[in-house]
Amino acid sequence: MTTPATLDPRQAHSRLHELTVIDVRTPGEYAGGHLPGALNVPLDRLRRALPAVRAAAQRGDVLVVCASGNRSANACRVLAEHGVHAATLVGGTGAWAAQGHELARPEGPAKATWGMERQVRLTAGLLVLLGLLLGLLVHPAFQLLSAGIAGGLVFSALTDTCGMAAVLARLPHNRPGHADLDATLARLRGH
Repeated sequence: MTTPATLDPRQAHSRLHELTVIDVRTPGEYAGGHLPGALNVPLDRLRRALPAVRAAAQRGDVLVVCASGNRSANACRVLAEHGVHAATLVGGTGAWAAQGHELARPEGPAKATWGMERQVRLTAGLLVLLGLLLGLLVHPAFQLLSAGIAGGLVFSALTDTCGMAAVLARLPHNRPGHADLDATLARLRGH
């Protein structure tokens, strides 16, 4: 497994004008604030975007960004498997903002969507509580739901992956409209 190249926020800020920045967060997270000029290609749509990302990489360096750096590192590995070199932003948009760099937001009313980590915490917490409540009121076997979620959280931490986030990313409020993604891919191809 290849470790992706990295840029810290200071390095990325000084080179922002020459980079193609791809934000792999959900559209709602992207709308909450992104690096200036970043294009939104959610991680679960990255394979569809490979030809366009490859075209952008042939014109110059590509920087992949997410909230903390985990999803963007995964995206860089996927791109590397397909012959596309890209760097990831160390610490993601959180580190970018913490260093005082500007975050861009779309014009007009922003779609209010929680960040993926917050969505996962809420969903996991609700499922654990539901399992415990049903275990007390209906049948003790429902407590297995809580145990399953706990096991999933441990697995997620050990493997640095999150199946629940992958499922939540497929919900309608976390998905780009077809026209939005097509417009982004056209910009990546240079049209």
